Amino acid sequence: MTFQDFNFNEQLLEGVLSMGYTTPTPIQEMTIPVIMNGDDLIACAQTGTGKTASYLLPVMNYIANSHNHHTTALVLAPTRELAQQIDQQVEGLAYFTGISSQAVFGGGDGMAYEQQRRGIQNNVNIIIATPGRLIAHLTSGILKFDKITHLILDEADRMLDMGFSDDIMRIIGYLPKKRQTLLFSATMPGRIRTLAKAILNDPQQVNIAISQPAAGIDQQIYRLHDGQKTPLLKSLLKDGGYLSSIIFASRKEIVKSLYKELKGAHINVAAFHSDLQQTEREEILLRFKNKQLPVIIGTDALSRGIDVEGIDLVVNYDVPGDPEDYVHRIGRTARAATTGTAITFVNDRDLKRLKSIEQLIDKPITQKELPEALKGIEAPPKEERSHGGPASGQRRDGQRNPKRFGKKKPPRPAAN
Repeated sequence: MTFQDFNFNEQLLEGVLSMGYTTPTPIQEMTIPVIMNGDDLIACAQTGTGKTASYLLPVMNYIANSHNHHTTALVLAPTRELAQQIDQQVEGLAYFTGISSQAVFGGGDGMAYEQQRRGIQNNVNIIIATPGRLIAHLTSGILKFDKITHLILDEADRMLDMGFSDDIMRIIGYLPKKRQTLLFSATMPGRIRTLAKAILNDPQQVNIAISQPAAGIDQQIYRLHDGQKTPLLKSLLKDGGYLSSIIFASRKEIVKSLYKELKGAHINVAAFHSDLQQTEREEILLRFKNKQLPVIIGTDALSRGIDVEGIDLVVNYDVPGDPEDYVHRIGRTARAATTGTAITFVNDRDLKRLKSIEQLIDKPITQKELPEALKGIEAPPKEERSHGGPASGQRRDGQRNPKRFGKKKPPRPAAN
């Protein structure tokens, strides 16, 4: 099957082919006909399967053929990074069609807000928005959704994880009841089905490889203690021959600490975290996407918020607490039928988490032997926390904390 078989609008098809797309991915092949038929849809597919184009193309085909000059489609996304990526994909696909779009998200300066407001007032065809900032525009009265024909929820599970459930229902209250609603999610827990039941009308369902990493990912683990993690990471980045790498850590503090360690080892790296300004985060992602920056370190905020092809290494510096997060993290590599390597550092405390991950993906992960040079590194003292933090009840100066070891225990706070 090729994209010509969908009978897209001529200008839209020209944009698709000019971007080098010839054969649809499985999710595109299964969902595009359903959407073009006008049915509501629940689609379960992991990131990296081509799901964004699977809903953009039929919606843009509808807009191109209807010659509408008002806001017709609304895409809700959990993060500003994903909203921007979707907007960029619309821009590429719409090159020959004249279809317009506007990304709406928070975190920018007053100029960014004003640019979003102007785009909205110019009746762009597609709005791609994070829920919080969209509500701000709705309540201001400048945004009218009375002509919306398509609502798309991208990464719906992530939006619910981030607490956007009430915002989503509030936004839907502004939309026409007669519309086509498309819900895309990487996982399908009970609360997603509850949401779907509330907002979709007799939906079709498509499931693609639920919670399974791409076949092209070489998954590996190293059994080690915390003192060996950073030396092994330096060795992998310096000697592994990887051109584009993402390092995932569990906390922002670890991201910052690792950044200093790797910079000190003369590795070209950037840290991606919430303390950065929006412009700084955008610059990092752009440099990484353009292959000017070989290594980026971040938390799970990166795992669903970055869409870059050609990443050949993902390292889980910490084992994620949720097996689903493991799938999302390593899904940054081996995208679009390419190959890649995913390496996870596993200490003794992480063995239960590793077992849960292997149960989810239904296979054991290959264990690699530590390099000889690292085997002699001693483990940190047991009283120290992971990653060099002070032990419980211990101050950074090594003295006992009087709040924890005084004669009287502090009173327990009242239960909420």
